[in-house]
Amino acid sequence: MSKKNVLLFRDTFCINDMDHEGKKFLRVSRFIGRGESLEMELTIDINVELYPLELGDKVNVILTTSLSPELTIQPEDISIVAPTEESSSSEQKVSWREKGPLEKDLSDEYEYVMYGKVYKYDEERRSKVAVYISYGGLLMSLEGDFRHVQNLHVGQQIYLLMKRVF
Repeated sequence: MSKKNVLLFRDTFCINDMDHEGKKFLRVSRFIGRGESLEMELTIDINVELYPLELGDKVNVILTTSLSPELTIQPEDISIVAPTEESSSSEQKVSWREKGPLEKDLSDEYEYVMYGKVYKYDEERRSKVAVYISYGGLLMSLEGDFRHVQNLHVGQQIYLLMKRVF
């Protein structure tokens, strides 16, 4: 049984700050960007040896539950669906590393992919929230209107896919 792929979040961010509090690690930089359509603020740690970013770069970011190519990522086709407890517990987890040499998945369409876990959900005010995700120690936060991140919950494991937009 293949795992259903649910798109949890998508936006394009303009990188407007880097290492604001100083560089703490040699290969990692912390970037801050502002979403173009959803007006969310993204703070993310990136391994700059693997994926060098510069101030002013625009990146498309999606958060999804699977790398299955069944997800259509056309703006007019996007429908965000909250995963149900029944669907997430009864479906078998499939590793992205199991694909064959001729098989394709969403990671083939993006430049930088991470797998992580939502570890904190902060409600600052009634309509503004912050969601925190750890990708093996590389941290990310999304801050803004709760409606855009309401399908993310603590303990959820998700993929981040990122690519530059020119």
